[in-house]
Amino acid sequence: MSSSNSIKNLMKSSSWIRAMFEEGERLKKEYGTDNIFDFTLGNPISEPPEELLDELTRVIASDAKGMHKYMSNSGYDFVREEIAAYCRKKTGLPFSKDNIVMTVGAAGALNVVFKSLLDPGDEVIVINPFFVEFMFYIGNHGGVMKLVDSKDDFHLDIEKIEKAITKKTKAVLINSPNNPTGVVYNGQELKELGSLLRRMREKGRRIYLICDEAYKKLIYDDITLPDVFSIYEETIAVTCHSKDLGLAGERIGYIAASPSIVDLKPIMDAMIFSNRILGFINAPALMQRIVGKFQDLNIDIMEYKRRRDTLYDILIESGFEVIKPLGAFYIFPKTPIPDDISFIRELQEHHILGVPGTGFGKSGYFRLAYCVDMDVIERSRKYFMEFAGK
Repeated sequence: MSSSNSIKNLMKSSSWIRAMFEEGERLKKEYGTDNIFDFTLGNPISEPPEELLDELTRVIASDAKGMHKYMSNSGYDFVREEIAAYCRKKTGLPFSKDNIVMTVGAAGALNVVFKSLLDPGDEVIVINPFFVEFMFYIGNHGGVMKLVDSKDDFHLDIEKIEKAITKKTKAVLINSPNNPTGVVYNGQELKELGSLLRRMREKGRRIYLICDEAYKKLIYDDITLPDVFSIYEETIAVTCHSKDLGLAGERIGYIAASPSIVDLKPIMDAMIFSNRILGFINAPALMQRIVGKFQDLNIDIMEYKRRRDTLYDILIESGFEVIKPLGAFYIFPKTPIPDDISFIRELQEHHILGVPGTGFGKSGYFRLAYCVDMDVIERSRKYFMEFAGK
């Protein structure tokens, strides 16, 4: 017996990250773990806040009946109201629990959204470079990913987005703060995108703005993440608590659909139904009970900022051309040679592991994830300097 040809083909194109991780495991066995500097995986390093862990202990110890039973596919009413209250406070819009669906992380949320919105052949515009899983989430539901290059500084190129819109365009997917670049889209460019999509709507083309905000609370240098809900009416945001609360393995997140969306109820009904038939059924019960009350809490982002600053300084000192990221925990330098795959192989010879930009749709660059021990970053300096011949 063999796996399907479609899955075989997807697996071939999917995982430079995994391939580099496996190469790292081989090198660690050969040279020792302490002598390999692995920046391949975006696995959050911060532990959950102490207050959250205390609440988790309390909830687990509770003798309340029915805590582990099924609930509505959309999630507990009281949790969705807690999330809605947070959204009301942040946006000023009349969010209610009926605008919220609790999900199995942001990945589950995106699959639910695409299952609910896409007919076969519908196009979703994605900004390049991009998180490779987007391609699979869209394809899972018969959609077609349409890549649009960003500007040289990785910000939105509105003219290119406009040229990419066709009669089949159903949505534009943005990811800010961005994986792999760490770029945070500013208010002006998002307003220009909102204006473009509004013009399309006036021409009879209803295009949704889907925002992946998995890193929305990992932002540095006192900048503010623009409120997309106030910028464009037909907006659906997905998020998770993998990064901001250090709960990556618990797979908990939510969908927030703007109260301004025209004829919203059929969309919400579709997403609740999709949550069930995709096999998620509902988001994890224990984690739902925990996260609702911690919407204003965050891990100490200074941990990541210190790592960003240290790695950025090392890269600049080593002669790399790189845009300083303002969010998430990734940095995306330009490779000194056009062939980013060959460059990554050469970097491995100096015991440094990264991911070629090709894996994110952008050759000539490479991604480093700085969600690693500070000691790893600091000790890597010697090897970056050796690579640079300094």
